[in-house]
Amino acid sequence: MHVPDGFINAPVSAAAGVVAAGAVAAGLRGARRELDERTAPLAGLVAAFIFAVQMLNFPVAAGTSGHLLGGALAAILVGPWTGVLCIAVVLLMQGILFADGGLTALGVNITVMGVVTVVVAYALFRGLVLVLPRTRRSVTVASFAAALVSVPAAAAVFTLVYAIGGTTDVPVPKVLTAMVGVHVLIGVGEAVITMLTVGAVVAVRPDLVYGARGLTAPLKLRVDGELVDAAPAAAPAAGGSPKKLWIGGVVTALVLAGFVSFYASASPDGLEKVAADQGIDKNVEEHAAANSPLADYGVKGIEAPRLSGGLAGAIGVGATLAVGTGAFWVVRRRKTAALEA
Repeated sequence: MHVPDGFINAPVSAAAGVVAAGAVAAGLRGARRELDERTAPLAGLVAAFIFAVQMLNFPVAAGTSGHLLGGALAAILVGPWTGVLCIAVVLLMQGILFADGGLTALGVNITVMGVVTVVVAYALFRGLVLVLPRTRRSVTVASFAAALVSVPAAAAVFTLVYAIGGTTDVPVPKVLTAMVGVHVLIGVGEAVITMLTVGAVVAVRPDLVYGARGLTAPLKLRVDGELVDAAPAAAPAAGGSPKKLWIGGVVTALVLAGFVSFYASASPDGLEKVAADQGIDKNVEEHAAANSPLADYGVKGIEAPRLSGGLAGAIGVGATLAVGTGAFWVVRRRKTAALEA
C-alpha cells in the first residue's frame, strides 16, 4: 500500500507529513517507557524483519497481490509507540534506498501504514486480551484479529485522504469499495503472518513480547500460612538469551529478503491494482530516488535477477537493522540519562 508521489496533492501531503512528524515525535517519547535493556535491540530487529517480510508479496486474487503492513506485528511485539517508529524506519529506508513509496507522500504512508495500523490493531488487541483467558493462545488469537482488521482500516483511511486531496476525479465510493474489498483479503494474509510470528516468539520468550507482559500470574507460595508471590524466574529460563533470539531473527530476515523474496508474487499489490483499474494513477510522478542503485529492489550493474534482488534485499535488511537499532539505542540512552539525572 505504498502511496507514490502524485496520488495526493501537495497541501494534503504536507498536512499528512505534519501528522506523521507528530506521531514520530510522540513515539520517541512513548518508546522510552516501552524499551528496556533487553527489548531495545529487538526493536531494530522487528523493523528489519518487517522490511524483509514486506518483500514477500503473496497472491490474493487474480492479478493482485498483497504484502505485510506490519503495524499490528510491531505494536504487539515491542509496543505501540515503538511500533510506530519501526514502521517509520521501514518506510524511510524503502523510500530513500529503493524508490518504494513517494518521498513527498512519506507522511501519507507513515500515517496510513504506520499510525492507523498500530492504533487500530493495538486497541483491538488489548481489548481482546482483556476479555479472553490469560493464556499464550489468547495472545496469538488476539494478534490474528487485530492484524486482520488493521489492513482494511488503513485502506479506508487512505480513501479518506484521497477524498480530501486526490489528484484525479474518481468517485470516492468506487475507491472505497475497491480498496476495502481487496484489502480485506490482504488482511487475512497479514493476520496469518502476524499470528505465526507472535506465536513463535511467545513460545520461546514470552517475557520479551510487549503484548504478553503480565500474561501469567505470579506463582504463589504459602509462607507461615500466608500466600506470597514467588521470586520470578530468571529470563534465560524462559527460553534462552535475547541474543540468541536476535541472531535467529536476523538470519531469518536475511533468508526471507535474500532468497525467499525471489519467489514472491510479481502481480501489483492492492493499491497498485485499484489505482490502475480506477484511474487514480493518472498523475503519478517519477520517484525522486528512481536512479538509486537499489531502485526497484535490485542492484544496478548486476544482471542476474536472483543475485541482484537477493543482494538488494540483504542490503535493505542490514540498513534497516542498523538505522532502527541506532535510533532505539539513542532512545534507550536518553531514558537512562533521564533516570540518572
